[in-house]
Amino acid sequence: MVELAMRTHQHSAHSSPASTWSQAVSATLHCLLGCAIGEVLGMVVGTALSWHNLATVALSIALAFVFGYSLALRPVLRAGLTLAAALPIALAADTVSIATMELVDNVLMLAIPGAMDAGLGNALFWASLAISLAVAFALTVPVNRWLIARGRGHAVMHEYHH
Repeated sequence: MVELAMRTHQHSAHSSPASTWSQAVSATLHCLLGCAIGEVLGMVVGTALSWHNLATVALSIALAFVFGYSLALRPVLRAGLTLAAALPIALAADTVSIATMELVDNVLMLAIPGAMDAGLGNALFWASLAISLAVAFALTVPVNRWLIARGRGHAVMHEYHH
């Protein structure tokens, strides 16, 4: 793992700034997919069951991490690693990205007046969710770029993406 991180860091250190930004956008889009699946599913379940906002947000965050890590594990497992070997790579690759995206997304959902109480049939709920995910994406890209430029975050996954 240390050797992989060193090789990835050396590769990233020689990447152009444009390439690093491109990698960050790609990593964040990957993260957005997992987060959005978990977030939407959690919000839909919590709202449909009339759960309190805190319980709905907790479910959304948990599912975002589950789906985010699941998507990160796929290429590593396909590359032939065992689950025990792949899990630390997925955790290293996506934890900061998912956490950043979830923090921004859920703070915005709670901050938009009426968004959490709007209900599934209300455009306010869906527009708020879409806006919060878009803002979370925009604020997570620079975080991922910073990590990738230092050989961390999604940079540890590059050799497994074919």
